[in-house]
Amino acid sequence: MKFFITILLTALLSFAACLYLPWWVVAIISFAIAFAIPQRAIMAFLAGFIALFLLWGGLSFFISQANAHLLAHKLSLLIIKTDSPALIILVTAIIGGIVAGFAGLSGRLFRKVIWVQKK
Repeated sequence: MKFFITILLTALLSFAACLYLPWWVVAIISFAIAFAIPQRAIMAFLAGFIALFLLWGGLSFFISQANAHLLAHKLSLLIIKTDSPALIILVTAIIGGIVAGFAGLSGRLFRKVIWVQKK
């Protein structure tokens, strides 16, 4: 249950924060949530990864769909040298997932270090 709550909190707070703050605030949010909610290290990584993978993948798909994938076509040609909007959306989602996943893992490990030092 903590796993799903962590995913939901990370996705919702990241969405709300990115409306007003830079994109990298998702790492701070994932770190803070993984620090606050104790989980195993792999679960903290997966919760951050899944939350941002779904959030950024969904948002980039809906934004790209609104302009008939025009920008996604051009970016995919420029970045991955292939005309594939779906692939550039997937790359975007993976990058967001990796950033939040490692931030969540860092938050969990930081909690472990702090907790061990207090004992």
